[in-house]
Amino acid sequence: MKYLTADLKFIKKSLSLLSLIIALLHIEHAPLRAQCFYYPRDLKQAFKNKTRSIDGKPGKNYWQNHGSYNITLTVLPPNRNIRGTEQIVYSNNSPDTLKELNMKLIMNIHKPGAARFANAQSNYLTQGVQMDSFSIDGQSVAVNNEDATTNQPIALPKPLLPHQSVKLDITWHFELALGAGREGAIDSTSFYLGYFYPRVAVYDDYNGWDKLPFLDVQEFYNDFNDYTLRVKAPADFLVWATGTLQNPKEVLQPEYAKRLERSINSDSIIHIVTPTDLSQKNITTKNKLNTWVWKADNISDMAVGVSDQYVWDAASIMVDHSTHRRASIQAAYLDNAADFHSAVKFGQYALKWFSNNLPGVPYPYPKMTIFQGYADMEYPMMVNASHKDDLSFAQLLLDHEISHTWFPFYMGTNESRYGFMDEGWATTFERLIGATEIGQENTDALWTELRVKPWISDPSAPEDLPIITPSSELRDGLSNNEYGKPALSHFALKDLLGDELFKKSLKGYMDNWHDKHPVPWDYFNSMSDKSGRNLNWFFNNWFFSNSYIDLSLQKVNKSKDGYSITIKNTGGFYIPFDVKITCLDGTCKIIHQTPAIWEQNPQLICFTFKTDRVVKAVEINTGVFLDANISDNIFVVK
Repeated sequence: MKYLTADLKFIKKSLSLLSLIIALLHIEHAPLRAQCFYYPRDLKQAFKNKTRSIDGKPGKNYWQNHGSYNITLTVLPPNRNIRGTEQIVYSNNSPDTLKELNMKLIMNIHKPGAARFANAQSNYLTQGVQMDSFSIDGQSVAVNNEDATTNQPIALPKPLLPHQSVKLDITWHFELALGAGREGAIDSTSFYLGYFYPRVAVYDDYNGWDKLPFLDVQEFYNDFNDYTLRVKAPADFLVWATGTLQNPKEVLQPEYAKRLERSINSDSIIHIVTPTDLSQKNITTKNKLNTWVWKADNISDMAVGVSDQYVWDAASIMVDHSTHRRASIQAAYLDNAADFHSAVKFGQYALKWFSNNLPGVPYPYPKMTIFQGYADMEYPMMVNASHKDDLSFAQLLLDHEISHTWFPFYMGTNESRYGFMDEGWATTFERLIGATEIGQENTDALWTELRVKPWISDPSAPEDLPIITPSSELRDGLSNNEYGKPALSHFALKDLLGDELFKKSLKGYMDNWHDKHPVPWDYFNSMSDKSGRNLNWFFNNWFFSNSYIDLSLQKVNKSKDGYSITIKNTGGFYIPFDVKITCLDGTCKIIHQTPAIWEQNPQLICFTFKTDRVVKAVEINTGVFLDANISDNIFVVK
C-alpha cells in the first residue's frame, strides 16, 4: 500500500507540473490553443503584447489612435474644383514613439500612373490632390504633389511620444472626376464627395501604419474620429452629409427648416423639397455662399452630396425601443427616378429590421441619407445609390448598402485587407431581410443568381483561393471571396449553431469589437468563445481551405433497420443539406443534416435511415449552397 500511495503522490505531483507547463504554454504561446488554423506572426505578437487575446476579446493593453478633424470645403458647381482647409489634432494612444505620419491621399487614385485594379478612362483622370500648404504644430513641412500614390509619409519635426498629440494644418484642392462612380460629378451641378480630404492613416497594434494603396476597388480602413465639417455652397444648392446638420435655420428658408424639423419625428414621409419648390428657387438663404455645418463624433469617415436639382424626402423610424431613440431617413434624388420615391420607405424598413433582427444592434447613428449617384456604395450615414428600374433589385441593393452601417462602420474592420469581414455580412443580411420583403423563394432565386452562381459555375483556380487571402493580394476571385463565399459560411454557421445561439454569438463578437479594429481571427475566436463551442474545425474549412461545394451520393444500401446512405464531400466545404428519401408507396421523408456531420468525417459520411418501407430514390438538396455537379446528387435504388 505504501508503494501505491507513493506512486499516487508522484502521479499527482507530475500532473500538477504538467498542468503548470500547459498553463505557461497557454500564456506564452496562446495560439497553440488553436493550431487548427494559421495565425500570422504579427497577430501572435499582438497576443504576446496583450493587445488582443485568444478568447476573441481586445486585450488589456488594446489601444487605437484618434483624430479630431475640422474641415471646411468650398464647392461651386458647375466648377469641379474643390478647395479645402482642415485642422487635425492627432492623438498617439499607442505605446510607440512615432517619427512620421502616413497620410492617405485617396483622390490621387485619379492621377495618371496611379496603381489601380480597373482600367481608367480619360474622364476618370485628374491631377489628384494638390496640397497647397502643410504645417505641423505651426511649422511648415514639405509635401510631394507629384507622385501618383495614395500614401505619403510625412516626417515629424520632432517625434510624437506616446499619449501626446500633434496639430496639422492643411490646405488643398482637387478636381472632381467625371467618370468616377463612387465619388465625383453625377451631372453638371450634382456632386458626390467621398474620400475627399487628406487624412492620417490607421496606425494599429498588429500592423503599424496602414500603407496599402487605394486600388479603386478596395474600400475603408480609418480610425474612429470626431468631425466638424463646413461646406460652403452657392445659394439654391442643397447639401447633404454624414452627421447632424447644426444650422438648418441659417441655411434654409423657414418653411423648409420646419419641414426638416418635422420629419425628425415623423413616421410618414415629408417632402421637404419638391419639384415645384426647386423651380421657385427660394429654398436656401439668399447669401452668395451658404455655410452648412455638420458634426459627427466617433465615426470613421465623412461624405457629402451637393445639388440644385435634387428633390428631398425625409421621415424617421424608431431604432431602439428601450430608449425610444429614432433615426432620420432622408433621400436626395432626381424626381424622374421612380425607384427613389420609395427610398425613404425602404430605408425605414431596413433600419428597423436590422436593428431588431440581425445583427440586432440598434442603428447606432442619428441619420441615414440615400443620395442618387452611380456606385451603389456605402459611406457612414450615407449611401451613394444608383437608379434601378426593378424595384425589388433596387431594394436589395439599398438593404445591402445600409447594412454596411454595422460592418465596417460600427465594427471598424479593415476592408482594404479583409473585405470579406464587411461584404460577407452585408451579403448575408440582404438575403435575410429580402425574405421578409419579397418572400424566401424570390429572394433566393435573385440572391443565388447574383452571389453564388458566378463563383460555383467558374472552376478556375483563382475562384477557389481561401477566403482568408488578403483582398489586397487578389484580382481574379476578389468579388466571390468577399461576397458570396463568406456569406455562405455565415449561413452554414447559423445552421450549425441554430438561430438563437448564432445571434447571441454574433452579438458577443460585436460587443467585443464595435468602435475598434477587429481582424478575422478576433471574429473566429469570439464566435467560439461566445457559443461555448470550439469552432476551429469549421473556420479552418471555410476560410483557410481551397474547398468548393460538391456533394456526391455514393451508395444507398439496405441494412437491418432500413437503409444506409453514404455521401462523399467531393468539394470539401462543410455545408448543411437535406436528404429527400422517396419510397415506393409514394411517401417522402426529408432529413436535414447540419455542418456538424462533417466534423468527425470531413470527406465521407454514412448514416442510417430507419424504415420498414421500400426506398425508391434518394436525393441531395443543398439549397442556396449551389452544388458544382448536381448529376451525382440522385441515387435510384435498384
